[in-house]
Amino acid sequence: MTDFDRIIDALEESPAEGAQAMAAARLGFLEWVFATPGPLTARMARDALDTQAARDAQSPAARAFVGCVREAGTPARACYAGRRAARAKRAQWLN
Repeated sequence: MTDFDRIIDALEESPAEGAQAMAAARLGFLEWVFATPGPLTARMARDALDTQAARDAQSPAARAFVGCVREAGTPARACYAGRRAARAKRAQWLN
């Protein structure tokens, strides 16, 4: 069993909901990052999302963890594009 699967299994047992589920998911994500040997890449995050454990996540904490991993697998360009668009909107508003 990989660290990823073990973390999801533990989060599946968690009764946490809402903000507590998100906090548990973030802790699980940090545990996964630090347990991974070497640097964690966006490709590794996308590969983890392709596992059965990620697809079968049911509890709020496990689903939030999968969401954290999904964000980690998002290319950085997508994040910067949103910031550029927001700046452009502000610039139009100021003119």
